Amino acid sequence: MQSFLVPGFSQTAGAWAEVIAALPLRTEVTALDVPTAPTFIETVDALGDHGGRGAWVGYSMGARLVVTLALTRPELVERVILISGGLGIVDTEARQARAARDDALAARATTIGVDAFLDEWLAQPMFASLPASARRHRLTSADAIAHQLRVLGQGQMPPLRARLGDIGVPVLFLTGTDDSAYGAIARDAVTLVSNGTHVELEGGHALLHDAPQSVADAISAFIR
Repeated sequence: MQSFLVPGFSQTAGAWAEVIAALPLRTEVTALDVPTAPTFIETVDALGDHGGRGAWVGYSMGARLVVTLALTRPELVERVILISGGLGIVDTEARQARAARDDALAARATTIGVDAFLDEWLAQPMFASLPASARRHRLTSADAIAHQLRVLGQGQMPPLRARLGDIGVPVLFLTGTDDSAYGAIARDAVTLVSNGTHVELEGGHALLHDAPQSVADAISAFIR
């Protein structure tokens, strides 16, 4: 089965390099860059067009795109693997507040430049485990980062928790043992899908770097 890997915020397809290297030989896998489109849903649609039918794997922001794809383009999705992913903000006021926060972050990115912005972004505790080498697989344009914040942020994602039962294929939720917020989301979500599994791996939010071998093993086992 072909698998498509979608990276997180500010990441390029290269962010999957360690996971891909840990996959068994002959695994059919393609890491995709997140396309640029005017809206969240149009980005999801473009992503599906760039990929095709198979297992879809998303990390963080990529997980939000993948779970949306599973609901809007189900003909493309045979398996869903969501790594450290959210499902959208249900409360309207909270969602609007997050959109406003992301817009302010986008303005800061274009003001201080991509390097300084990424220094600030990656200084958050949730990324404390990231090695310096992780910076190699980041967007190099402040405008591109600002676009993702304004178009693909959590404030722009349609809340999908209530629709999870419509996903008709197996879903795997992967979270880190040290990522309590997203672990709670996964424990709730797995009860809402018809064929869901939640696996916790040693690590935090940045599982692609914290536990690439464990992520690769989980992906390989699930798509088999």
